[in-house]
Amino acid sequence: MFRALLDIVFPPLCHACRAFIPGAGRLHLCPACRGEITPIVSPLCTICGVPFLTPGGIDHPCGPCIISHPRYSAARAALPFDGVTRDLIHHFKYDRKVHLAHPLALLAAEALTPSVASWDADLLLPVPLHRRRLRERGFNQAVLLGKPLAKLWGIPLVVNNLRRTRWTEPQVTLAAGERELNVRGAFALVDPAAVKGRRILLVDDVYTTGSTVMECSKVLRKGGAAEIYVVTVARAVAG
Repeated sequence: MFRALLDIVFPPLCHACRAFIPGAGRLHLCPACRGEITPIVSPLCTICGVPFLTPGGIDHPCGPCIISHPRYSAARAALPFDGVTRDLIHHFKYDRKVHLAHPLALLAAEALTPSVASWDADLLLPVPLHRRRLRERGFNQAVLLGKPLAKLWGIPLVVNNLRRTRWTEPQVTLAAGERELNVRGAFALVDPAAVKGRRILLVDDVYTTGSTVMECSKVLRKGGAAEIYVVTVARAVAG
């Protein structure tokens, strides 16, 4: 009775299309929108996690990773950055719908928990924002995603060690070749000893070219991190 009353006063609506969904569950997505969200699956690159377009193939390193191995050990994204997933992330980041951090984290955990369990990470570090961007936005989306993921995966969350030391232009406004230059030298560790010999799990919302997490990984490697793994809710995938 109490649940029914709450549904009348505060009707559960789909986070994506705003349709009424009785029995919304933890994700608060209607069946139609949930059906549009499909995880990234094999075959994919064993290093950067980019999916291949050959159905039925096997996982193997992609050409770019063979030619220039990233500074991280492996990266995985839960979902392609398109459709409903892209809409949810845009509402989360740019419309300040911070409550969407929870369902996005749950979607990431559904797809990525087996990989994360195999990595056995010691610390979870969100990709940091510059303090100016943090003032403008009011929150760091990677921190809001990292909190429920750290709890779900049982990995200590460390927020203030990896820092963004200078202002950078929003990566979304830049071409692929400009993104690496934009973030070069933009990160530092407050306490390198805290990551020395540790297995680090970097968390962010979207993997596009990988420039940001690669630069973070470079700093963590210099600090002595034993392994660096990257997880994101989504990644840009070529059609």
